[in-house]
Amino acid sequence: MAAAPGRVCAAMFGVALAAWAGPAAARTAFESRCMDAAHEAVTTFATRSSGWRVDNTLSYRDLTRMKRPAVAGGFVLGLTRTESRVAIQADGTLLQSPDGTMECVLPRIAVTLYYQPIVVYVSREFKPGSCAYDAILAHEMRHLKSYLDYLPKVEERVQARLGRRFAGRPLYARAGASRLLLQRDIDRNWMPYIRGEMGRVEQMQAAIDSPREYARLSKVCQGEVQSLIGSTRRSRS
Repeated sequence: MAAAPGRVCAAMFGVALAAWAGPAAARTAFESRCMDAAHEAVTTFATRSSGWRVDNTLSYRDLTRMKRPAVAGGFVLGLTRTESRVAIQADGTLLQSPDGTMECVLPRIAVTLYYQPIVVYVSREFKPGSCAYDAILAHEMRHLKSYLDYLPKVEERVQARLGRRFAGRPLYARAGASRLLLQRDIDRNWMPYIRGEMGRVEQMQAAIDSPREYARLSKVCQGEVQSLIGSTRRSRS
């Protein structure tokens, strides 16, 4: 896409929206005007806490059905659930070339990363304060900590990448096209990228639920977990 008449810039991410980075002596008056206002192009980030709570109202059978992917050959005694969210707001100052054929946008992009309220479930078969309850809750607290610790890390990675693309850089396009192309770039490229980064936390959650950890929990408190689940199953059979 042309950054100015007679100049062609490669579009990033396949979007015809380019940042002119040529030497000052080669710039047109319009490009110099855009570069002088480049400080208005900013990218800001925020993480938001929606809180968490413990829920003891569901049975281990309910939790087993809730688990995704389904657990084969076992029961879920505790579960930590949430959903990640990404919100991106894009705005910016628009400048037009004297002949009206080109424009530059100085994007102001605000990204917010957060989770839906996190719910930590411990099945109702275990009495709060009991040895087994405390062991299951401690395991679920590892999941909770993993979620909470991950947000600042993904924020740092995404902020660095978006900053290289947008911060302090006017973006050029044909007249009337820059805002549409900026939004398209965000929707088609940046939103999927950020969602993918947020989703990587689930790999960490899966590592916490290792077969070794499940085996350990089944034997804690002198077999209290196995005994209680076994008696519950017999009473319903």
